[in-house]
Amino acid sequence: MPSVGAGVQEIRVRDERGAYRVFYVSKFEEAVYVLHVFQKRSQKTAQPDLDLGKSRYADLLKWRREEGR
Repeated sequence: MPSVGAGVQEIRVRDERGAYRVFYVSKFEEAVYVLHVFQKRSQKTAQPDLDLGKSRYADLLKWRREEGR
């Protein structure tokens, strides 16, 4: 999902209770980082969900730099 960050991927899951999305990053060798999980309420992903994913991605990159990764 380039709109969230470089290397961010999305998993789409649907069951009898609704549709769900997972934003995650798997490009780092030490871990897969889950940035945000939410239930979809409409066709378009809500801006607050995108903003939260972007913010968590930026925090992840900052943390990795501080840790020397």
